[in-house]
Amino acid sequence: MNFLTETSTLQWLLIIASSLVFFILAPYAKDVETFFKAQHRGKQPTMFMLTGSLIISWIFAKSITNAANLGLEFGLVGGVAYAGYYLSFAVAGLIIYKLRTVGGFTSIHHFLTDRYGRKAVALFSVLISFRLFNEVWSNTMVIGSYFGDAGTTVYYAAIIVFTVLTLAYTLKGGLSSSIFTDVIQMVLFSVLLIIILGVIFTEPATSVGGLVTSGTWSMELGLNLFFAAVLQSFSYPFHDPVLTDRGFITSPKVMRKSFLWAAVLGGLCIVLFSIVGVYAQQAGLQGQAAVEVAKKLGVVLLLIINFIMITSAASTLDSTFSSFSKMLTIDLKLGSTVAFGRVMMVIVAVLGTIPVFLNAEILSATTISGTMVIGLTPVFVLWHLKAPRVSYYLSVICGLIFGLLLVFEWFPANLIFTTGKYASLLWINVFGILCSFTVFLIPLWAKK
Repeated sequence: MNFLTETSTLQWLLIIASSLVFFILAPYAKDVETFFKAQHRGKQPTMFMLTGSLIISWIFAKSITNAANLGLEFGLVGGVAYAGYYLSFAVAGLIIYKLRTVGGFTSIHHFLTDRYGRKAVALFSVLISFRLFNEVWSNTMVIGSYFGDAGTTVYYAAIIVFTVLTLAYTLKGGLSSSIFTDVIQMVLFSVLLIIILGVIFTEPATSVGGLVTSGTWSMELGLNLFFAAVLQSFSYPFHDPVLTDRGFITSPKVMRKSFLWAAVLGGLCIVLFSIVGVYAQQAGLQGQAAVEVAKKLGVVLLLIINFIMITSAASTLDSTFSSFSKMLTIDLKLGSTVAFGRVMMVIVAVLGTIPVFLNAEILSATTISGTMVIGLTPVFVLWHLKAPRVSYYLSVICGLIFGLLLVFEWFPANLIFTTGKYASLLWINVFGILCSFTVFLIPLWAKK
């Protein structure tokens, strides 16, 4: 029997058992407050619950796979570079705090409707819908890859079973289920990460000093990505309803404190998991870092890494279902009941799974990347300025144009001032954000 066949039964048990436990423990939501706002018996989530939910909903399967692979490619610098995206929590927490306490807004959609009108909200909703659909298939495909090669029957079966089981417990309680299970998943992730690092650090061939000092702190060897991530952090969080929905379900002070802690702890988790890739680099491994390290260190570690993937993917998937449901029911007011919200969850689960059966790479040019939404930067950073409605459209469209320049590699080479991988990503974001601020402010200056 090959490596995957030997562990397939245990892998199936992990998926089914964990999902059944979550379904049994998840609260049942009977009303709108419980289903869409995560209130349990009239009480809001605590700071501990909100912080854990924020972190685990962003440490998704694809994210930790990327962290490990960047550790393999660039050393610890790669992990730190990817952790730059977790500045998003701090940015979102501080701006949402002001939106709520100074502006009096109750959601991102409320803010955009008040300042820029319903058409602006419609455009914004299209952008975040693309992201939510992308979250479904991109995470479930990672789970499928641990069961078999892409296109095989067992690969598709794992994806479908995982999606259905996650949908089941999310249908039961909505956002209440999502946040409740997030806390459990965060604890599991922490314990499993400690076990993985413990195994790596106790390996005879491991050099702890070598792991910590691995990589070169230069633009071409990781820092291009780090600075691009930092720049995108001023717009990226606002097109992610999984994150922003959690900014309005507790008191402003609890929310702000939770988001700031999530920035620190979430970034730390990513850096620590990238050590898996750094170890792979030192061991001379090639391919997917997490998978190759698991194979090298044995079946038990493979199952532990599988369980981390299952845990992180489930936390993102249930949050995606909840956010899509809330967006259509509460934010866009297309419905008003819990039943309608549950139907919307089923719809996004089905639509989000369809790309799995197609060539998902075809969709890569049309999914909304972090670069494509940089036009949201001035909209939220300068939220206090009552700019004309045209400012919003000019800025958002400007970001989309720069995103297309990145996708199709049309950006002029003489405007890229560093070398190495991710250099074009960095400088497209630099110039894109500068242009977005310019076109956002011009109508405001003209008005004055």
